[in-house]
Amino acid sequence: MTASTQPATTPLPTSSRRLLINGLLLAGMGAIAASGKAVIVKLAYRHGADATALLALRMMVAFPFFIVMGMWAARRAQPLSRSDRGRGALLGFSGYYLSSYLDFLGLQYISATLERLILYLSPTLVVLIALVVLKQRPTRMQVAALLVSYLGVLLAFGHDIQLDGHRTLIGSALVFASALSYAVYLFGSGQSVARIGAVRLTAYASMVACVLCIGQYLLFQPISALWTYAPQVYWLSLLNGTVCTVLPVLAIMVGVKRIGSSLAAQVSMLGPVSTIVLSVWLLDEPMGPWQSVGTVLVLAGVLLVGSGIAKKR
Repeated sequence: MTASTQPATTPLPTSSRRLLINGLLLAGMGAIAASGKAVIVKLAYRHGADATALLALRMMVAFPFFIVMGMWAARRAQPLSRSDRGRGALLGFSGYYLSSYLDFLGLQYISATLERLILYLSPTLVVLIALVVLKQRPTRMQVAALLVSYLGVLLAFGHDIQLDGHRTLIGSALVFASALSYAVYLFGSGQSVARIGAVRLTAYASMVACVLCIGQYLLFQPISALWTYAPQVYWLSLLNGTVCTVLPVLAIMVGVKRIGSSLAAQVSMLGPVSTIVLSVWLLDEPMGPWQSVGTVLVLAGVLLVGSGIAKKR
């Protein structure tokens, strides 16, 4: 082939390259920040806090940020209808309150690594929910992705169950229920985000969850009991509410806007990997070969699901 017939490659304009790089960095930073939540919760458990208290403290920190986010998103938008408000409240209950509470409970029993792998099944559960609710049959690629993902979790589960079978069963069941609850949120938000808006829906659902998490604590404990923990619990909750809750929401949202949801989903693969690194480094959790293989399989399965969804769009 002569020089005149060789296909020319047009480099991206500088502004487009900058947006791409910034989007990748934001999506990656959001994935890594969100993955630190499990490690922070496990550290806080070592100082005597329980799941209800940690969840309340986390949401007390995050609540003001979500209020500001909601006010900013609503400044030029139409008022929400009663049905949209009700739908947003249900999504907040499922995606941010119930999912978080079950996750925090499960972390009392299983490793941060296994917790993160089970949570990463949420996209595959969305495929199954669509099959049941909308009668949407999964493609061959999606079926392969489901098999690969669940095989990966089973391998990691088999490693942990040898260490403490009873606790691993309880914790895995709780975290799987958390993943299912979040999958319901993902499925439902897909039906509502076009009408409500991604930022406003996220902020509104998060505010609902904040009220529920704080109210749940006050239902069983006096407010004064929330200030009786070791100082480390409050520092960790401050990190959890800002770096691991608000920052990921904003970073991933802006990242998706700049690089698209498909590429952002692929960048989110950094999440489980960073959880493994942090759990080994900060929690001294064992990392066996079966967990490593299981992690690779779960990531591959989620990547296949994301690719299949992107092709359908």
